[in-house]
This record gives sequence, structure tokens and C-alpha cells, in this order.
Amino acid sequence: MRQRIDITEAEADTKIRGKYLRALENEEWALLPGPTFVKSFLRTYADYLGLDGRSLVEEFKLKYERPEMQAIAPPRPREQGRRQQRSSRRGPPGDSRLWLGLALVAVVLIGLFVLGRGDNNNDSSSSGGTTTATKPKSGSTTTTTGSGSNRTKKAAVATVKIVPTGQLYVCLRDASGRRVLDGVILQPGAATKTFRSTKFRLSLGNNGVRLYVNGTRRPVPDVKSGVGYAITPTSFTRLSGSERPSCT
Repeated sequence: MRQRIDITEAEADTKIRGKYLRALENEEWALLPGPTFVKSFLRTYADYLGLDGRSLVEEFKLKYERPEMQAIAPPRPREQGRRQQRSSRRGPPGDSRLWLGLALVAVVLIGLFVLGRGDNNNDSSSSGGTTTATKPKSGSTTTTTGSGSNRTKKAAVATVKIVPTGQLYVCLRDASGRRVLDGVILQPGAATKTFRSTKFRLSLGNNGVRLYVNGTRRPVPDVKSGVGYAITPTSFTRLSGSERPSCT
């Protein structure tokens, strides 16, 4: 309502039936096909309106989806009988103690043997042995880790979505200079998808547009000669005539 978008216009742009859009607006979940469709419709409708679709889906999950009860495995009634059978096969307690004593003696002897070999190795290394350090092969890469796991930093991206309200000339270039929209004339209501890049340069022929930058609608002044912007994940800067990108 704030954006003055008729429900039939939204139905045509999003390809979601009008009755489902009304059900989303009124939170009448019983009228929708199921939770999977609800989350898909919410995300699509939110992107179309320039809202945060992810947070709306998470809010729906918290409020209306409940985890299923996990089945608890019944106890095994025969486990006690099996334990009694294993106990009966072990033999008298005296035999167990004898074998345990022999095992401890064996462990002690093995430990003394290993310690003796270790001392001999230390003596031989100190009396003329050399230590060779292996250098890493050229071209190998070192990964810095923290707390036992690799840390990867993702670069932030800017987003742009254009919804024309009249015939509109658009030239949009991404961070690499590629023409995402190559000087096209968009017709009223022909909303673009949400473009993503680390930065954009944008030229508009007039102010007949609803412009969404980083999820927020940005006003466009009524300038007859057109207007241009530089866009990053944290800034929205108007460009002078000579700075605007060209798609000619």
C-alpha cells in the first residue's frame, strides 16, 4: 500500500496468484498450499517489494513451524538377559585377577623397553647425528587457521532492483565494467531481477522508477536530462553528467 502497488500488478510481476498474495498479507496460512510454498512465496514477494525476504522467512519459521517430536527408542528387554549370559561365561573371579596381573606386568616391561630405546636414540643423535629440515615446495600456499578451523571472509555485495513506472532508459554496469543492462528501454511494471555485485554504476533516463538499493527504496529526482549513481554495499552517491556510465 505504501508503494501504491495494485495486487494485480504484483500478481503479474511475481507470477504468484492474487489470492495467495492476499493470504500472505493477512497471514492466513491455511489458504496457502503448505509451509514450503509459504516460504517460497514470502521470499519472492519480499524481494519484489524490496524487503528482507530472509528475515521474513525466519520469522515465519519461529512463529508457525514447530519441530517434530523425535521418536524415543524403546528399551531392549533382552539386554539384561544378555549381560547375565556374558557374566556366566567369564569364569571364576580368581582367573580374572590372574590375567589382569599378568597384563600389568607385560605393560610395565614394554614401557621399560621403549624408554631404553629412546635413551639410546638420544645418545646417538647427540654424538654427531644431523637433523634435516624439509623446506616447503615452491608454489605451495599456507592457510592461516584459528581455533582449529579455516576462516574465510566473504566480500560484501551491493544489490540493485529496478521497477519502472513508465518507459525508462537504463544503463547498469557492475564492478568489472560489464553491462548488466545495456542501455535498454524498460516498459512500465517490467521489474528487473535483483542484481548483485561489489559495486555498480547506474544511469537512468528519468525518474519514472521505483529504485531499490541494498534492500531500501531510493528516491530519484525529476531530472529531464537523466541521473546517475555510484552504488556500493554501504554508499549511494549521485554522479555528475560526465561521471555517469554510458552504454552507447
